[in-house]
Amino acid sequence: MSALLVLAPLRIEATALRMPGARVLRTGMGAARARVAAARALAVEADAVVVAGVAGGVAPGLRAGDLVCATELRAAGERVAVPSGAPLAAALREHGLRAHAGPLASVERVLGPAGRRALAGEGVLAVDLESAWLAGGAAAGRRLAVVRAVADPDGRRLADPRMLLEGARALLALRSAVPVLAEWADAIEVPSPHVPVELLVS
Repeated sequence: MSALLVLAPLRIEATALRMPGARVLRTGMGAARARVAAARALAVEADAVVVAGVAGGVAPGLRAGDLVCATELRAAGERVAVPSGAPLAAALREHGLRAHAGPLASVERVLGPAGRRALAGEGVLAVDLESAWLAGGAAAGRRLAVVRAVADPDGRRLADPRMLLEGARALLALRSAVPVLAEWADAIEVPSPHVPVELLVS
């Protein structure tokens, strides 16, 4: 497998995302920690970076445990395309997982139902507190994928008693996605150090 770096905010997420041949880095929760972790991640040798964890559902119809593969990251008015989103979602669906591709927003603080409805009106599927800052700093020309599992669907608050069960479903979905993420990384072509690059692109 090509060298893969997985960035996960929380310890429980990092545990769910462990896979052979990959380095999993726990980054901490929130934008400030994400920015620091992204700088640390630049020092890790890797051909590809996956940002993964749980998220809040924004689009109506998303259920706990659904996977959202970002096609675009939005934060503070900026947008960054993530080309891997749609094909990765398709691969996850082929493995029997509920996966969706679309924009993912990163925000500085947890949003309530009203804030999520505003994002839904802009076409956003899910929201988190780290992805845009992790990806923006850590990708640095490396292949990038962003996968988030919905832990609290649209209209729910974090204090909702259903969160315990729904959070477990999200973590299980992340664990189920690991083989697909490994296949995605394995498909990345890395130029051999013994072959001149000009021969590979001629």
